[in-house]
Amino acid sequence: MMPFLATAQVVNTATMDTVETTVIGRVGIGGYVDSYYSYNFNKPVDGVNPYFVSSARNNEFTINLAYVDIRYRSKYMRARFVPGFGTYMDANYKNEPGSLKNMVEANVGVLVSEKRKIWLDVGVLGSPYTNESAISKDHLMYTRSFAPENVPYYVTGIKLSVPLSSKINAYLYIMNGWQVIQDNNDGKSVGTQLEYRPNKTMLFNWNTYIGDERSAQHLDFRMRYFNDFYWIFNNGGKFSATSCFYFGYQQKATSSTASWWTANFIGNYAFNESVSLSGRIEYYDDNGALLNSITGTPGFKAASAGTCLNFKLHRLALLRFEARRFFSAENVYLDANQSPSKGATLLVGSLTAWF
Repeated sequence: MMPFLATAQVVNTATMDTVETTVIGRVGIGGYVDSYYSYNFNKPVDGVNPYFVSSARNNEFTINLAYVDIRYRSKYMRARFVPGFGTYMDANYKNEPGSLKNMVEANVGVLVSEKRKIWLDVGVLGSPYTNESAISKDHLMYTRSFAPENVPYYVTGIKLSVPLSSKINAYLYIMNGWQVIQDNNDGKSVGTQLEYRPNKTMLFNWNTYIGDERSAQHLDFRMRYFNDFYWIFNNGGKFSATSCFYFGYQQKATSSTASWWTANFIGNYAFNESVSLSGRIEYYDDNGALLNSITGTPGFKAASAGTCLNFKLHRLALLRFEARRFFSAENVYLDANQSPSKGATLLVGSLTAWF
């Protein structure tokens, strides 16, 4: 959802289908490069901004995500192959083996009902969870919220797409698990997505996830239950906005059930076709389901507030400057002296282009 672009219908920013492609016959080819520089005033000694995989390197010029997008489309079949590189890939795919570390998407789909427009896709797929993907250009802020950083950015398995009406689409996912390409246990997980568009300017989305998450890394994990709700508004005018709320439960064999939840709101005001200003407020609360603090405090609770100045340099290029402050009632950060701290401040600049 570009903050400057009027669209015929509001885009679901959970997807990564917005890169333009050059079409030759039935094959489309596109590309994307997201470069950035971030400075964390807490000066992390390992050079990584804690709790994030997107744009997480500190005090260096580098690439968050660069990929080539190759697509095939015919009347009854579609396929997509997206190899990716950058610090996001290094951090988010580090547990995947071999060449799977570079697999942003790789899937093939067939039209199983021409009359109902039902598609079946199989492979590494973009995640439906939260209103933010790894593709920064599609979002009102440059950096990612806590919300997408703690749910799958990608899933692997089967996706069944079923239009229920002109305003409602339903999707069923059978997956290897919670953000994995190579399965880490014998179970499979189930996800659902319900997308409702009451008009061309607004979208409501509800996602669910159920799966057994026990693995060699988490021997005590059992069933995980998750619900995700988000709303997107964009009428092509001066103001656009989006909001996300989710909550999840993680059962454990050795302790009581842990939970996590988050809520955020992001707004954007466009001064003209080339310049806009975005702002975000958010809160994240995890009592040990997915995160523990870097200071040893059990779980992780924090809020953040930030603003982002966006310059559309070209139809296919975006320059952005973001300032973000993190707050917590607990010592979940480390300051520049490596002492426990209740907050952190981050400045980020980005130049992103796609073709």
